[in-house]
Amino acid sequence: MPGKLIIFSAPSGAGKTTIVRHLLDKNLNLEFSISATSRGMRHTETDGKDYYFLSPEEFRSKIDNNEFLEWEEVYAGTYYGTLKSEVERIRSAGKNVIFDVDVVGGCNIKKYYGDEALAVFVQPPSVEELRNRLVSRSTDSPEVIEKRVAKAAYELTFSDQFDCIIVNSDLSKAFEDAEKCIREFIGKS
Repeated sequence: MPGKLIIFSAPSGAGKTTIVRHLLDKNLNLEFSISATSRGMRHTETDGKDYYFLSPEEFRSKIDNNEFLEWEEVYAGTYYGTLKSEVERIRSAGKNVIFDVDVVGGCNIKKYYGDEALAVFVQPPSVEELRNRLVSRSTDSPEVIEKRVAKAAYELTFSDQFDCIIVNSDLSKAFEDAEKCIREFIGKS
């Protein structure tokens, strides 16, 4: 039986990646779906582990060849997407696929797979707290942070399209809520 799909989406800085990493260490038969992107690699990232880093030309070629389950041009010239081959590789091995994707991507994957997928929205306690988290990361310029905060305010309007909403004001509680939600979903036949 092919594995199930668990989608984690959130505005940038809400904590979805931290929650996903926590869940991967639990006994949930999960494998991470590595997204593709055309943005530059950060010094803490590894190609093929954090993302598949592609040039904008390579990314557009894969779009033209219909190789993505979903994709989005998040910022001008900066693409993110989920390769169909990545999802099928994991599912055919009988593992549950866990996604760490942006909000629009999460909605698209949920629409594509329907009840085979659980869509989880991680929400920051407030937009101001989100701004503080992005500033404390020290990975982006003030201009990029403001773009991300503006985008986050828009993305929060999508939360009602998700099966489960986790407010990440206390990380240990968010871990607990996420694990409970996934265990219930995986347990359904």
